[in-house]
Amino acid sequence: MQPRLALLAALVAALPALGACRERRAAVALHPRDGEPVRVFVEVADTPDGQARGLMYRHRLDPDHGMLFVFAEERPHAFWMKNTSIPLDLIFIGSDGRIAGIHADAEPFSLAPIDVRASSRAVLEVNAGFAAAHRLAVGDRVAYHDVASTKPP
Repeated sequence: MQPRLALLAALVAALPALGACRERRAAVALHPRDGEPVRVFVEVADTPDGQARGLMYRHRLDPDHGMLFVFAEERPHAFWMKNTSIPLDLIFIGSDGRIAGIHADAEPFSLAPIDVRASSRAVLEVNAGFAAAHRLAVGDRVAYHDVASTKPP
């Protein structure tokens, strides 16, 4: 019985540390020129599989959440909405930490390419209407929090 009590005590002692880990979620802070900064908690897609899957087959996205696609190099990137039922805004972010372009209200399930004809290092997908609601514009500043893969290679 003693080993079980020791294990239970160790697990109880570890609970505060687990809570602290959960609080350190990856996030993006967007700083519009004429509005208040807004934080979006993100799921990071920085692998080919994660980027190919994206938000496919999801039926909802919390208002302050999104998916951040991080690429190894800055260049023009194109997306589509295949198997994606949630209308989205796509915010293209340059390696300089500024919004390079915004594609608002992407049509669910569309196979049409989505791009902004500007180079980007990351793309943030959020619910449609988010960019307008927060008055985001090209040139606005973006900061990453606990997103290790956004550091230049």
